[in-house]
Amino acid sequence: MANPTKSLVFIVFFHLFIQISTAANYNVISFGAKPDGKTDSTQSFLKAWTSACSSSTRSTINVPKGRFLLTPITFRGPCKNKITFLLNGTLVAPLDYRALGDSGYWILFIKVDGVSFVGGTIDGKGTAYWACKNSAKNCPPGARSITFNWANNIILSGLTSINSQQTHVVINSCNNVVVKNVKIMAPDQSPNTDGIHVQSSTNVTITGSTIKTGDDCISIGDGTKNLFMSDIKCGPGHGVSIGSLGKEANENGVENVTLINAVFTKSDNGVRIKTWPTPSNGFVRHVIFQNIVMINVKNPILIDQNYCPNHQSCSLQSSGVKINDVTYKSIEGTSATSEAVTFDCSSSNPCSDIKLEDIKLTYKNKTTTSSCKNIGGSSIGLVVPETCF
Repeated sequence: MANPTKSLVFIVFFHLFIQISTAANYNVISFGAKPDGKTDSTQSFLKAWTSACSSSTRSTINVPKGRFLLTPITFRGPCKNKITFLLNGTLVAPLDYRALGDSGYWILFIKVDGVSFVGGTIDGKGTAYWACKNSAKNCPPGARSITFNWANNIILSGLTSINSQQTHVVINSCNNVVVKNVKIMAPDQSPNTDGIHVQSSTNVTITGSTIKTGDDCISIGDGTKNLFMSDIKCGPGHGVSIGSLGKEANENGVENVTLINAVFTKSDNGVRIKTWPTPSNGFVRHVIFQNIVMINVKNPILIDQNYCPNHQSCSLQSSGVKINDVTYKSIEGTSATSEAVTFDCSSSNPCSDIKLEDIKLTYKNKTTTSSCKNIGGSSIGLVVPETCF
């Protein structure tokens, strides 16, 4: 008897093959793009997008091998069909960081539905911009490399992003997004080069990705719901961070966040929740961190509700963000500091229902310590360092 599951898989892939083979095909070269890395190809890419977006059938935009120079570019929807952006070459930003201007974006997809961005490399050429920021000169705000705003049913697969001026990948106000098998690289001292930032979005999946950067590997902003992350390699970087939250009084909360099967290597933090010490109606709840390896990480497990970077003019009030139902399970490895677990929670809104299960973190082959402020919870199994609840 035939296997019904195999038959179903065959049918799905057969239909996918038919869709791809019958898709309208738009090669950016035919619209005038030059793969020399010097000629501005922005208008050629926009012409290819306009043709694909207005097509009544599924479309593919082909970017062949070579280097294509792009200034800030916006791919705007809605479109009449689903579009695959097939990148075999490299997109490069101008060497002069001021060419990206004050837009805040380099490659922007806005109000699109059913877009797949597959393969290739994007090079933000951020070195000169970082030098400007580090020298405290009058610098522009900087550009995020690739951003999806108000977009639905998005796939970002197989992309390599290097040297973004600021955040590499931004998912903002989106629904149903899959990010898989991406590689993100920037030097560990490059400022504000977060790997992936998710905010005000629902049903986002990030899998199989390697992130080496100068800020958070993955940062999770307010309004994020149903975020699933798995098979993540982080480091150098500032870890996987929920927040910072609570800087605004009225803020949407974060809920249903899962990170499973991750390795952190020589990162500043492992799994972190950070909130400003100011009044807020925000919250963090229903979070799971599970099956995680720490390798020489400075702060493997951290909740910081007195987050005030660079000692800015923080009011040093109590954080209004309520944190509850956070589980840390099967986390092991080495800490770069003797205190491996730090829970610094709000005095007015203590952390509650925090669970530790099967934790083993050592420092120079010795037992680590933990610290707790304003927190309640429970522990199961072996927990090293000893629970301080």
